[in-house]
Amino acid sequence: MTDVKTKAGTREWIGLSVLVLGSLLITIDIGVLYFALPPISEALKPSGTQQLWIMDIYAFGLAGLMITMGWLGDKFGRRRMLMIGATVFGIASVCSAYSSSPGMLIGSRALLGVGGAILTPTALALISNMFHNPKERKTAIAAFSGTISGGAAIGPILGGLLLGHFWWGSVFLINVPVMLLLLILAPLVLPEFSNPSHGRLDVLGVLLSLAAILPLIWGIKELAVNGYSVTPLVALIAGAIFFIAFLLRQRSTDSPLIDLSLFKARGFSGGVVINLLVMLAFAGASLLTNQFLQLVLGYSALKAALWSLAVSPVVGGATGVIAPLAHKVKPGNLLAGAMAVVAVGFGFLTQVHTSSGVWLVLAGSAGVGAGLVASKQIINEIVVTSAPPERAGSAVAVSETFSEFGAALGVATLGSIAAAVFHKQMANVTAPGLDTTALHAAHDTLGGTTAVAAQLPPSAGQTLISAGRTAFVNGLNLTAIVGVVGVAALALFFGFYLRRTPVLAGFPEPPAAPPMETSLAAEPAV
Repeated sequence: MTDVKTKAGTREWIGLSVLVLGSLLITIDIGVLYFALPPISEALKPSGTQQLWIMDIYAFGLAGLMITMGWLGDKFGRRRMLMIGATVFGIASVCSAYSSSPGMLIGSRALLGVGGAILTPTALALISNMFHNPKERKTAIAAFSGTISGGAAIGPILGGLLLGHFWWGSVFLINVPVMLLLLILAPLVLPEFSNPSHGRLDVLGVLLSLAAILPLIWGIKELAVNGYSVTPLVALIAGAIFFIAFLLRQRSTDSPLIDLSLFKARGFSGGVVINLLVMLAFAGASLLTNQFLQLVLGYSALKAALWSLAVSPVVGGATGVIAPLAHKVKPGNLLAGAMAVVAVGFGFLTQVHTSSGVWLVLAGSAGVGAGLVASKQIINEIVVTSAPPERAGSAVAVSETFSEFGAALGVATLGSIAAAVFHKQMANVTAPGLDTTALHAAHDTLGGTTAVAAQLPPSAGQTLISAGRTAFVNGLNLTAIVGVVGVAALALFFGFYLRRTPVLAGFPEPPAAPPMETSLAAEPAV
C-alpha cells in the first residue's frame, strides 16, 4: 500500500500540466466549431442533415466510447492509451482541417471523438496514480476540473479570433502542436499503470453500450431541437432496452466494462448522478443565456463570448474556496452547498427582463458556472478515490458519460420548457404581409423571429421582434424558476443522502489491488 503522505515531485506537476493542456483541447473542440460552421458551410456546401452530423458526431463519439476506452486504459496502460489518443486526435485534426467534402469532415470529426474518448478517462485516472497525498491530489484535480470547465468558454472565443485571421481549418490545426508536445513529454513525465489481470475485453458489452448510449443521446437532442416525433421516441425506447441489456451483461460477465459494485458506495453513486444534474443545469442555462446576449441584447457571437469571460473570476474562485473546505467539511454538505450556488444563479435569471443589462445575466451565469466547477471538483475526487486503482479509468469514464447525458438532457428539458412558453405566447402574434412559411419561422424560435422581422418595414419589424423577445424572456424566467426549485430540492436530498460519506481529506488509500505493472519511463510509449 502506498504511503498517502508521499509528496509529489517536479515530474508529477509537469505531468499534470501536460494532462491538463491535452484535455483542455477536448472541451475547446466542442465549442470552437460554432464560429467555423458558416465558413465551412460556404466552402463544403453540406446539407442541413450533414451540418447536424458535423456538429454532433464529435460528442457522440465521446459519450459512446468513454466507458470502453477507460477499460482499455486500465487493462493495457493509461500512458500508452493517452499517447494513442493524442495520436488519433492529432491525425483527426489534420484530416478535419483539410476536409474536401462534408462526408470527410463528418468522418474526421468522428475520429476526433474517438481520440477524445481515449484522452478523457485516462488523464483523470493518471492523476489519481500520480498524486497520493490527499491535499496534493485535491489541488491536481481542482486544476484539472477548473481548466476543463473553462475550455467550453474558451472554444467560441478562440474560434472567433482564428477565423478573423485564417481559414476555417485553423480551428482544428491548433490541436496538432499540443498533441505533439504531449507525445514528446508523456514518456518523460507520466508514469505507466496497467492491470494485465483485468480480464478479456467484453466485446458484447461494448456493442451493447454503444447501442444504448448513442440512441439515447441522439433521441434527446432530436426532441430538443425539432420537437416530438416518432423516430426519436423509438430511439429512446431502443436505447433504454439496450441499456437494460447492458446492465444485465455487466452483472453476468467475468470481465465487466463497469464494476457495478461501485454504485453500492453512496459517494460514487451520488457523485455521478450529481455530475449529470449539474451538467444538465449548466447546459440548459448556457443555451438560454447565450441566446439572450445575442438575440435580446443584440451582441455579436464574439462579443457575447467575450462578455461571458467576465464570470471567470467568480467561477475560478469557486475552486479556491472548495479546496480548503474539502479538508474540513463532508462532501455531501459541500455538494449541497455547490448546488445551492447553482440555485442562486438561477434565482438571478428569474429577474431578467428584456430591458435588463448584461450584468444580471452574467450574475446568473456566474452562479451556475461556479456551482458546476465546485461540484465537479468534489465529484472527481470522490470518483477516483472510490474505485480500486486498477479500475480508476473505468470509474472516471462512467462519471464523464453521465456528464454527457446531463448536457444533452439540459438542452432537451430546460430548452423545451423555454421553447414551450415561447411557442404559446407567439401563437397569436402576426404581422402584415407574412406568408405561412415566414409566420411559422417567426413563431418557432427567437432567431427565426429576428430573421423575419428584418424583412418587414421598421415599425412592423420592431413590433414583431419586441413580442419575440418578451416571449423568450418569459420562457427564460419560467425555466429559471424550475431550476431554482429543482436544484434546491436536490441539494437538500443529496446533502442527506451523502451525509455519511467521510471528509475527502480523510479518504484512505484505495484497498490493495491485483498486481499492477507500474513504471516511469522504462516501458515503451506505444
